[in-house]
Amino acid sequence: MSTILDKKSMTEEDIKLQYITPAIKSKWDVGKITMEAKITDGKISVVDGLPVREKPKRADYLLYLSVGQPIAVVEAKDNTYSISHGLQQAMEYARMMDLPFAYSSNGDGFMEHDFLTGEEREFPLDEFPTEAELIDRCKREINQGKGLAPAEEMAMNQPYYSSQTTHIPRYYQRVAINRTIDRIARGQQRLLLVMATGTGKTYTAFQIVYRLLKSGLKRKVLYLADRNILVDQSIQQDFAPLEKITHKINFAKDDPVTITSHEVYFSLYQQLAGNDDTEEEVVEDDPTARFAALFQKDFFDLVIVDECHRGSAKKDSSWRKILDYFSSAVQIGMTATPKETKYVSNVDYFGEPVYTYSLREGIEDGFLAPFKVIHIKTDISDGWRPAKGQRDANGVKIPDRVYTNSDFDYKITIEDRIQQVAAEITRYLKNTDRMAKTIVFCATEEAALRMRDALARLNSDMMRENPDYVVRITGSDPYGKSKLKYFISASREGPVIATTSKLLSTGADCKLVKLIVLDQIIGSMTEFKQIIGVAARAKRYFSLSRKNA
Repeated sequence: MSTILDKKSMTEEDIKLQYITPAIKSKWDVGKITMEAKITDGKISVVDGLPVREKPKRADYLLYLSVGQPIAVVEAKDNTYSISHGLQQAMEYARMMDLPFAYSSNGDGFMEHDFLTGEEREFPLDEFPTEAELIDRCKREINQGKGLAPAEEMAMNQPYYSSQTTHIPRYYQRVAINRTIDRIARGQQRLLLVMATGTGKTYTAFQIVYRLLKSGLKRKVLYLADRNILVDQSIQQDFAPLEKITHKINFAKDDPVTITSHEVYFSLYQQLAGNDDTEEEVVEDDPTARFAALFQKDFFDLVIVDECHRGSAKKDSSWRKILDYFSSAVQIGMTATPKETKYVSNVDYFGEPVYTYSLREGIEDGFLAPFKVIHIKTDISDGWRPAKGQRDANGVKIPDRVYTNSDFDYKITIEDRIQQVAAEITRYLKNTDRMAKTIVFCATEEAALRMRDALARLNSDMMRENPDYVVRITGSDPYGKSKLKYFISASREGPVIATTSKLLSTGADCKLVKLIVLDQIIGSMTEFKQIIGVAARAKRYFSLSRKNA
């Protein structure tokens, strides 16, 4: 090859153009090669109060078996570096994406790291392995040299669902999907996926279900959640491609004869356990009675438990009895916050996580937004003592003692304090963006109503333009619940500020939320992370305003 530049004077792009790309293209179908492949979105940082996205991580080359199925990464360097100089970077990307092969090159040759054997080798440019060679090596070397079982190969060859309206899985979703399917194909019965709220657990579950159904490894799936909004969103959004084979269980209407014709079933834990309420679980003598009449114990061969930290692994839980009833099925627990206590253990039931993708990783990768915490202390907080004869919001004389944050709105309601919090929220929105979607978490549903009323009075100009500018959205409020779909949509006509107690704390797909206000005592880190995740999925900077608690 004759060139106008000395090889040592060439840039990295020159080296790729004239040496590395031709070497790879000579062995691989060009349709299975991507260059400058973006792995992450790039962390969002806040500079002078504005969000700025850093550069994403990109691989110089990704080599694919099929759409969404990479097998190798190649990192290039200019010729002033050694052949192996980029190998550690390639290995970092390969580890992130769970790829078996990593390569580096400076235009003189290639260095390979094989994650299946741990071996490394250097070879000339014209000896880059073909797709068939890498597939053959995978089949021979995987599982500590035991190779692929037929079921594993069948599952691996099944492509992801794709269409013009869906995106291919992000790298961490792909890892979660592939590891889960691989373990199921190898016979594992209990699996745990830990993925931060907002990172696409439901989408990941959909792709797992889709590939298992299409490969024939599973035929009947039960998806359990603990909120109607989670079930409905899952059916209408991520699982929409399976609409024709999907069914939401309704014990009042379902016919035992015809109900078995579907393939993917959705239900609330509480409904199956004998309680149609969406907030609380009831324990009855035989929690399996309602669905035993519809389904045999071995009817489902896959059960997915969404938000499994909320009680499904508790030994004396009626939800646990449901899982025990379908014990022959493969069961996947999904959570952002695995729970390990004296009474509840996700790991004890589901086993160690197959894959974990944390809130911190989501923020570092730029798939989740960083958050800024603003601590606000009102005049009525820890150490407050009422004036002589002072009355609460209900007109009842307040006992003379020192009160703490755990009293306000739980044991005693002070109107001045409500007004101060509402005024602080209003002031913040006026100084930033009055159309910024906001959730205010209050101590109780009654407190959420009082906060709604206070915010409505302070924002009368916005209420004049849009009577639903502020809405209480709680489990007992039919009107508020009817507005939830508008609140989580991009419509500017829907509610902008939602006051709630618990209803919006987990899972609801609130991509547009910018401000979270905590005016309640958060009892656990699990609940706090769930609330943060509701807004962190928004890919933008948001603020968290929390009273001194």
